[in-house]
Amino acid sequence: MILFPAIDLYDGQAVSLLYGDYNKMTVYSTDPASVALDFKADGMTHIHIGDLQGARDGSTPNFEAVCEIKEKSGLFCEIGGGIRNMETVDRYLSAGIDRVILGTSAIADEEFLKKALDRYGEKIAVGADIKNGKIAIKGWLVSSDTDIYGFCNKMQALGVSTLICTDIGCDGALKGTNRPLYKELSKRYGMNITASGGVSTYDAIAELNGFDLYGAIIGRAYYEKKIDLKKAKELL
Repeated sequence: MILFPAIDLYDGQAVSLLYGDYNKMTVYSTDPASVALDFKADGMTHIHIGDLQGARDGSTPNFEAVCEIKEKSGLFCEIGGGIRNMETVDRYLSAGIDRVILGTSAIADEEFLKKALDRYGEKIAVGADIKNGKIAIKGWLVSSDTDIYGFCNKMQALGVSTLICTDIGCDGALKGTNRPLYKELSKRYGMNITASGGVSTYDAIAELNGFDLYGAIIGRAYYEKKIDLKKAKELL
C-alpha cells in the first residue's frame, strides 16, 4: 500500500477542512512546496493534492502552487479539484503532474470521463466522495442520488483503474476511518482503491494495508503530529 500524504490548497496555502466544511478551515503552511519537501525527507514517494477552491468553483486557482509542489519535490503527484474539462486535464498533465482526479465531472459528464480515459488511461483517476452513503459533488457541497456501490460498478465498467474514496463524515476529524467500507470495496472491485478520510492512527494504516488496498491518504493526522510518516512507512 502506498502512503499519500496530502496537501489541500486554498489561496496557495496548505489547509485542512473539518467534515468538508469550508467554514471550518485550518491553515497549516503558507509554503506548500516546503511541506512536499518534508514529505520527501520522510521517505514518501507520492503526494495527493487537492485544490479546494477548484473543487468548489470548477476552476484552477492554485495551478501554480500545484506545479511548484511537483517541480520542487520531484515526487509522484496526483491532483483533484475543479478538473471538469479536457483543457484542464491537458494543462495539468502537460505541466508534468502524474495523475488527475475527476470528481464532479465523473458524475455530471460521462462523455468527458470516457474521453479522458481514452486519451490518458491510467493517468485518470476518479474521486468517490461519500456523504451519508451518497456521492457528493461540487466540493462536497451537494449530495447526488448515486450510492457508492452503484457508482463504483459504473466506474469499473467504464475502465477506471484508480478510485480515491473519501468518507466525508470522517475527513479531518481525527476520529478514525471507515475500515468496513474500504474492506468491502477492496473485496468487490479490481480497481486500485485509495482510502481517504480519518486515516489518523498507526493501527488504521496497518489494517488498511491488510485489506490489499492500493493506497491511503494521510492529511490532518500528519499536520497535527498524530502520525510520523517515517514510522507509518515502517508498518508497510
